[in-house]
Amino acid sequence: MNAMLNTAYTSKPKILLVDDDRLILVVLAQGLANAGYQIVTAESVAEAETILFSAEPPDLLVLDVQMPGGSGLELAKNLSEWDGAGFILLTAYNDDIIVEQASASGALGYLVKPIDVPQLIPAIEAAWARAKDLKELRETGLQLQIALASERDISIAVGITMQRYHLNRRDAFEKLRKVARDQRRRLADLANEVIVSIETLTLVNKDKK
Repeated sequence: MNAMLNTAYTSKPKILLVDDDRLILVVLAQGLANAGYQIVTAESVAEAETILFSAEPPDLLVLDVQMPGGSGLELAKNLSEWDGAGFILLTAYNDDIIVEQASASGALGYLVKPIDVPQLIPAIEAAWARAKDLKELRETGLQLQIALASERDISIAVGITMQRYHLNRRDAFEKLRKVARDQRRRLADLANEVIVSIETLTLVNKDKK
């Protein structure tokens, strides 16, 4: 079974429901669709993984812990390694060990069956808000890494320019910036090219020795 219920709402997350109980899937999918969510369903981990690698993956998953052919915890572990969508775990047992495993897997929510739509919606909304916060933090961290790498490359390129043209730091920086402006390029890209050129030249000189 791989069904998708579309709605006219676009501000709510696209949710993948994963449970081997078809009745539970139908009831939850219909209830969440009526609440404005776009719903995709899967009855196994394998089917869920196929959907996750599709052109339009879900924003959030609701996973049953116990399923034949692979558990929701196994899929949750893979989601963590893939840095993929956030997820909520469902289980029929209120077991401390399972709760601990759910927390360790990075679950954004944990609910004990039987569960109905009015109970599930607040958990989904809380998990979706947390998932968006985490995504923003990851993107901010990546942007910071890129910015720091660019600053480092520019600093190294300025040093190379200072040495080659016998300039002070300010004049070397202005020279690089002028070249980048004249060529309509980003200063960081030019700096990286300067570094690569010097590294290539160094390797050539080593080979000649």
